[in-house]
Amino acid sequence: MVNMRTLSDLRLRACVAALPLAMLAGGAIAVQAAGGASVRVQVVDANGLPVRDAVVELHSSKAGSGPIRFPWKMGMAQRNQQFVPGTLVVARGSTVAFPNLDTVRHSIYSFSKPARFEIELYGRDQTRTHTFPITGSVKLGCNIHDQMRGYIRVTDTPFAGKTDHNGYVTLEGMPAGASRLTVWHPQLRSPANETKSAFSVNGASQTHKLKVDLR
Repeated sequence: MVNMRTLSDLRLRACVAALPLAMLAGGAIAVQAAGGASVRVQVVDANGLPVRDAVVELHSSKAGSGPIRFPWKMGMAQRNQQFVPGTLVVARGSTVAFPNLDTVRHSIYSFSKPARFEIELYGRDQTRTHTFPITGSVKLGCNIHDQMRGYIRVTDTPFAGKTDHNGYVTLEGMPAGASRLTVWHPQLRSPANETKSAFSVNGASQTHKLKVDLR
């Protein structure tokens, strides 16, 4: 007997993979410094426990000015009445696909300043899209299922990603020199749920541990 969760995972991959490449990647190509540094950041809470799905961004004045492309798909699915993934990092100007993999209909909305929009009800195996031209954090909800929450972080740097279950994220190709480190998480206790600090990239692989205060 085929496991239903396995079938759902396969449907998610097939649905997102079938979308046009320009839609999945925001129609862009990342520009990174050749031979740049590798920066590994760990985010922990006040008790030293790892923080998962924190978005880490490094902004450098030496970064290329070309368009950005991340290696993951620009897709936010609805599955088991949840947004999958719960947090998605996209480049400014990206078009995000919203495939519905549930047996019920969903209506997606956001009241966030960077993206105020509403996608009307649509059903199983249907997909809708929305473009995000403004940087910032976008909180997603469903008009039908109040418990559903998702987040899209729109960024203008190619050096961005979210932490894993151990609180780590590795950013490759950073140019040496002064930069700005930004950490965002929906439960971070600070204005706009983010912290910013100066950061120096020394041109070699380096690790940085950052403690944040969560609600």
